[in-house]
Amino acid sequence: MTADTRSTSAAAALEVKGRIDRALAGFLDDRLDELNRLDDGSAFESLRPYVLSGGKRIRPILCYWGWRGAGGADRDEVVRAAAALELFHSFALIHDDIMDGSDIRRGRPAMHRRLAALHTESGWNGDPDAFGVSAAILFGDLLLVWADELLYTSGVDPARLRAARPVYDRMRAEAICGQYLDVAETAKGAPSVARSMRVVGYKAARYTVEHPLVLGGVMAGGGERLLAAYSAFGRPLGEAFQLRDDLLGVFGDPGVTGKSNLDDLREGKPTVLMAYAVEHATLAQRALINRLHGAADLDDSAARDLRAVLDETGAHAAVEDMIEVRGRHALTALRAAPLTEDARQALTALTDAALWRQS
Repeated sequence: MTADTRSTSAAAALEVKGRIDRALAGFLDDRLDELNRLDDGSAFESLRPYVLSGGKRIRPILCYWGWRGAGGADRDEVVRAAAALELFHSFALIHDDIMDGSDIRRGRPAMHRRLAALHTESGWNGDPDAFGVSAAILFGDLLLVWADELLYTSGVDPARLRAARPVYDRMRAEAICGQYLDVAETAKGAPSVARSMRVVGYKAARYTVEHPLVLGGVMAGGGERLLAAYSAFGRPLGEAFQLRDDLLGVFGDPGVTGKSNLDDLREGKPTVLMAYAVEHATLAQRALINRLHGAADLDDSAARDLRAVLDETGAHAAVEDMIEVRGRHALTALRAAPLTEDARQALTALTDAALWRQS
């Protein structure tokens, strides 16, 4: 792909993102107007900036190009249908931050922290933190419901939506089961690369890339050969995307990523990065990992010690290699895929951005 083609494809992706944002804003405006009649709106209004501020919209953008790659025309209906995936993703992020005890999301307070602050500022009764968690769980559930509503009222042909329903259901179930596997692996301790990769596959890889692409393809009436090509492209790219996310969670700049680079270490998250370090550590290094990984009071100095071990054991470099290998596999599958050329160019540009992103 030439530099001019990359620039054009990147511009197309940005244009789609803007349309998705407008679809989300319009839907949220309608729903929040209704909710403001139930409450003074101060709590429900926190949903608007949470969904609309920040975020790469990678899932809805991929769904859109899955549709276009199958020959689907550029229509507002598919933009609205694709935007539903962002509502589902926002639901997942709200619940994920509660489970991880994360205070920051996209450079702003996580939803449960926003709502705890609202409780304090309003002088309400009870424990602000308990209120924040309870209300955030409900707000996440509300976004889950709204995702379905936006998808099924998008205007896409009802027959095509019925055909896509199994893909949508599988995506949601796998994402939730993958989150459970993540929680369970954290509780079990002693991570392994194989088990951590299983979490990556279920929690993130298929949900982030493969299923959105296939969903768009099915809605456009794509054939089995194209859908298989989407899976062959999407699965390794989704794995690479999550592996990059794991690296940024430890080595990233919080000012760029919008989230702490201590949370994954404090939580003891069983990433492939950490599992590789454990499997290749010396006795002294393993003792340091056991002492610091998962320590709730981990500070910057201790985090530097952990990062040093991740470098010394080769874990950091190994995960970079895994990302590169999966990126090559994804691009090979994309070049052979029977899709429209504009979609191929857009997906190539998105692959480059996903593999080497800094946020």
